[in-house]
Amino acid sequence: MTDILTLVFRTFTSQTDGSEELTGPPTSPATCSALLVGDAGLSRSVLLLAAVTAASEVGVRVVFFTQTRIQSLPPCLQKRKILFSYPRTMEELLQQVARLHEPTNTSPAPPSLIVVDGLEGFLCERGAGLAGFHPGEQSVQAAHLSALLCDSAAFLTRVLRSRSPGADPCRVVASFQSPGDGGRAGGEASAADPTLEVLDRYFRVRCTLDRAGSYEAAAGGLHEVWDIYLSGTGMADASDTT
Repeated sequence: MTDILTLVFRTFTSQTDGSEELTGPPTSPATCSALLVGDAGLSRSVLLLAAVTAASEVGVRVVFFTQTRIQSLPPCLQKRKILFSYPRTMEELLQQVARLHEPTNTSPAPPSLIVVDGLEGFLCERGAGLAGFHPGEQSVQAAHLSALLCDSAAFLTRVLRSRSPGADPCRVVASFQSPGDGGRAGGEASAADPTLEVLDRYFRVRCTLDRAGSYEAAAGGLHEVWDIYLSGTGMADASDTT
């Protein structure tokens, strides 16, 4: 998953003066899930760019789940292999993810990237007029959804490789914002969030987006500076094999 994210961040840095070099610890080849933590607005932009990158640069089908309807899409995006889906509640999201197993969603080609924008929105409300999940139930729902996403990715990987033995695995990338924007300081402040702890068990790499609090001049204007932290079991697996 980090291969696509690397392309995304290189696109971001190429819009500046070009002096930045994107580097980071290696990830395991088996790492196919990533969780973006931090600023919700930037995370959404990264997810959209990841979807476009996967569809245009890698040439794969993408399924993009989000509660916030995208009002207008550039013509170039409308032609990509991206299916946008707008579940309103956790129940609807679970149903739509489960339907990825159906033949109608694997023909003529199954998706190779599953994107979920704003997990916190699904976990914080049951639906119109109903109270949100309490913390313990929220963790259970996070585990249920994450397990289903991983199971769906594994199923789609088997379908992809049954048709082409050398095919890359299906990837999953999602975003989550802890209460109080806990994704700061390299993820240290968000470590106590029980829901995030559950998500970390399923998403092998956590990508924390942290506003650096400074600006740099580029292309005649000022650009905000962000720090990107990669952590998780996917990073540890890679260090064990290198």
